[in-house]
Order: sequence, then structure tokens, then C-alpha cells
Amino acid sequence: MSADLRDFSRLVRSEWVKLRSVRGWRIGLVAVVVTTVLLAWAGAAGSHSGYCAGSSPSTTRCYTGHPPVPTGPDGEAVADEFFFVHRSLPGNGTITAEITSLSGVTAVNGVVAASPGGSPPTRPLLAPWTKAGVILTAGTRPGAPYAAVTATGAHGVRWQYDYVHDQAGLPGSVSRRTPRWLRITRRGEVVTGYDSTDGVAWHVIGSTRLPGLTSRADVGLFATSPLSFVLRQSGTTTLATARFDHVATTGTVSGAWRSTAVGSNTFYPAYSSGRARQTAQSAEGASFTVSGSGDIGPDPGGGPLGGNSQQQQVIPLLVGVLVLIVLAAGFVTSEYRRGLIRTTLAASPRRGRVLAAKAVVIGLASFVVSLAAALIALPLANHVLTANGNYVMPIGTGTEARILLGTAGLVAVMAVGVVGLGTLFRRSAAAVSLGVVLLVLPTILGTVLQGAAGAWLFRLTPAAGFAVQQAIPAYAQVSYPYDALNGFYPLAPWAGFAVLCLWSALALGLGALALERRDG
Repeated sequence: MSADLRDFSRLVRSEWVKLRSVRGWRIGLVAVVVTTVLLAWAGAAGSHSGYCAGSSPSTTRCYTGHPPVPTGPDGEAVADEFFFVHRSLPGNGTITAEITSLSGVTAVNGVVAASPGGSPPTRPLLAPWTKAGVILTAGTRPGAPYAAVTATGAHGVRWQYDYVHDQAGLPGSVSRRTPRWLRITRRGEVVTGYDSTDGVAWHVIGSTRLPGLTSRADVGLFATSPLSFVLRQSGTTTLATARFDHVATTGTVSGAWRSTAVGSNTFYPAYSSGRARQTAQSAEGASFTVSGSGDIGPDPGGGPLGGNSQQQQVIPLLVGVLVLIVLAAGFVTSEYRRGLIRTTLAASPRRGRVLAAKAVVIGLASFVVSLAAALIALPLANHVLTANGNYVMPIGTGTEARILLGTAGLVAVMAVGVVGLGTLFRRSAAAVSLGVVLLVLPTILGTVLQGAAGAWLFRLTPAAGFAVQQAIPAYAQVSYPYDALNGFYPLAPWAGFAVLCLWSALALGLGALALERRDG
């Protein structure tokens, strides 16, 4: 070990002794864990889920617990609600259809259940991610593997499969003048999607393998339309209607056409049932009009009533951050207040190393304490929430590890930055106040402001670090209010964390500069 490294190790041990020798600081570290766990438990214990649904006052029923949310092939929460006109496809085969119109309406007042006098009042609105097209699915169970070629409200033709995969086909909207021909073929477990402008020249959009396709596989036409956030932040129900002509099947397709409301539930009784009508049959194929409501894709919101994301369970740790901000500031400013800083600097003239040792000790202590708090609070809160009937969004092991480690790192980096502020100002009140202004205030403003202003706060200020806690990815093919209020941030998790690190490095650098030029 070099002399420089031995000297730095000695400084770190000395600073660690200082931290653990002060009773108030020890109590503060323990308080972070206790406070986080108690707040997480209290928040979960006070949350109970239930819902009422019905198409009229006489048929409305109330239920305990959250409605079931299906999961896709990869275990993610998905939306799988559409109206399906289908036939069985036990082996190889093809379905072809021309879509000549696609329109939509939305509930004006956001009421999804039918009014006593009939359907809810509506106005014309075609949601951008309205979908209607041809689909092959491994079954009508919500969450089953599928592949679809679909026309959309504003994103052209798309090739989508297994909920999270999306690929662009022909651009433009659907009309009588600009129809879109859609086709799906099955060869064993391989499914391929095509589109065309005239039904003669076909273009392959994409292909995928759907393991587990059996004789229960179905192929047909579908329509669905997601919530619209144009009228209300909470979303309003929409209904799509599509006309299909020249519907033809080849191969092992069997059975008569039948209709199924996939994923239909009583929460959306006015729309989720959908409807279909065969309008013609000729040698060139059948014609259908199909209406439906819902969505087929990943579900970032946790079902129609919303879900609890894993990051919500570590929010109480942010209260502990305030304790650590005070502790980190006092760890430095107490030496100025008592006049001991000269003794410390006399023992180690290389002042930058002294500050680095303080930062290492407070950073590691904050990381360990925060990680311990999160490791206890997260599973405890999830258990209590689930026991109370709440829905907790599923996430992968890697994402959960990133949230736990990232949150602990977030707190540690914040504490290191406050060490720099404490050195710069030499007074706890100033360091704590500025730490709160820089770290907490942008978070509150960014959440309240939302929109572009809020997004920029989460890009440029230390609040960007909270991106490391994002549990559910934002999906381009799903309309949803992707803002901080709903747990989404404009930067990728580690990019946001890097912005916070830069701010803390700046604060520590200014503190080191002040220590070199002013103190001693």
C-alpha cells in the first residue's frame, strides 16, 4: 500500500470514529431506518382497494380488492381488451382484410358506465392509438401470446406482438380513398405480418415466433380503443368502429365466425362488450363492421383502477433524506462551530483529502443506512398492500435491484453534496436550507408543474436523480400521462442519477476550493 493510500485510509478511519462517537449522529442514522419503515407500513396499512361497477344504479355492485390485471408472456402487466370476430386456426393459414374506415368517439364527461337513459354522452374523437386490424392469438384468455397487423388512429399501420413489441408499417390514415390491406400468415409457430395499399403488392412488416401455438389458436378481426387524456387527466373511455371488406381466410381455418369480448369486464360495461356485424358476403370475401374499446399492449398504469409501483414503497425514505441532510451538514459545520477544523487541518495539511475522507464516510454511512431501510420497507409495504386487496405492479428482479441500490445511491450522493455545501458555508442552517432548495424544491415544483416546465426541472436540477427509482418503462405505443406524478421521468434512470452526481461533485468541488483558499 502506497504512503498516499495509507494516509487517506487513516483519514477515513479518523472521520468514521468522529461519526460514531457522537450520540446524536448515531441516533440520526437509526432514525432514518425506523422512520422509513414506519411510514412505509403506515401508508400501506391505510390503503384498501375496492371498486363498484354496473351499467345502472340497479345493477351496480361493489367488490373488495383490485380487478385482476393480466400479465403478458414476459410477466409484465398488460392491457388485453378488444372485440374479436374470429375463427379457429389449428394449423397453417392466412387471413386477409381490407380496412376502409376507422372512426371513434369518447365519453364527454369521463363517465364510463351507461347513464340510466342509455349510453353515456359522446363526441367524435379518434384516439391516436386506436387499433383495428387482423390478429392471431393463442387464445382468448387475456394475456395470451398474439401477433397483429393493425391500422391506428394516428400512427399508420403497425406490426405488434406480445404486447411490448411494435414496428411501423405503411404511414397515413385509413379512408375510402386510402384503404389499407392487412394480412397475417401462420407457418407452424412463425407468424408474419404484411400490409398493402391495393391488395396486390404486399410488403412484409415483420415476423415473430409465438411458442405454444396450439389448435386453440384463433385468427380474425378486432377493434379496440384506449383511454383518451385529451379531455381529462384521468382519461375518458373511447370507442372505435372499423369497416373491413374483402375478408378472406385460407389454410386450416375452420368453424363459423363468432364474436368474443376479450378482457370484457363490468368496469367498462358501456364499451368493453363491443359489437360486430357482418354486412356482406361475396366471392371476394366477407364484410364486417367491428366496434370495440380497451387496448392491447403493456399497461403502465396497473389496470383501470391504477396500481402501486415499487418505487412508491420507497418514497418514505425521502423523509429520511431530510434527516441525513441535517446530519451531513452538521458532520462538517460542527468542527467550524467548535473551532476544531484547525486541529483537523493541522493533522493533515492536504485539505482536499480531509474533505474527501468526510465525503466517503458520510456517503457510505448514508448508502448502508438507506439500503437497509429500503430492504425492509419495500417487501413489508408490498405484503401489506397485497393483503389489503391492492394491486402491486410486477417488475423484474433487475429493475427491483436498481430501485433499491439506486435509491440508496441517490441518498448517499445527496449527503455527499451537502458535505460540500457545509464546507462552503460553514453553517448548518445555510447548508441545510440550500440542500433542501436544490434537492427537494425542484422535485415538488417538477411534480406540480408537470408539462414541459416540470420535465426540464427533472432534466437539469438535482431532482433528475429520482429517475433511478422509475419502476415501469414509458411505452411509445401506449397513451398515458408520463409525468413525475405518475412515476415517470424524462431521463433514463442512470442518466438522471448522473445529473445528480454532477451537482454533488460541483458542491464538493466548491467546498474543496473554499477549504484550500480560506480555512485553516
